[in-house]
Amino acid sequence: MTSHQNTQTMKPATAAKKLGVYLRATPAEFQEGVVSRGELNALRADPPEWLRELRRDGPHPRPVVAAKLGVSISGLARGGVTEALTTEQIEALKRDAPEWLRQERATQAEVRREAARLREKKEHAARDAEPGRPRP
Repeated sequence: MTSHQNTQTMKPATAAKKLGVYLRATPAEFQEGVVSRGELNALRADPPEWLRELRRDGPHPRPVVAAKLGVSISGLARGGVTEALTTEQIEALKRDAPEWLRQERATQAEVRREAARLREKKEHAARDAEPGRPRP
């Protein structure tokens, strides 16, 4: 009995997410088809001009916008940013530094500090729990 291998495919929305691009800005043929794992890998390895342009100029999906601004996706929503933004719009926000952006960046920095503190605490606890290690 011979087995035939099915090609793994994904919806365009999934492929766009994995590529870090805004689906609505991709070409129609990308939006209307399915993308195989091999096609996705090929797009990553040698991106066509439309993909390079989207990554460079946008519009960018909210996770990319949040990362470029140094805030969370929730922080974007609190700041009233609910749609994709272009690189130019992101740079303008950075330049203008509205109050909501300064506040969200501060919040994000605090979240990162707390995560690092908890990670450090967990590592210390794991080291202290090692067998044969003297207890303080």
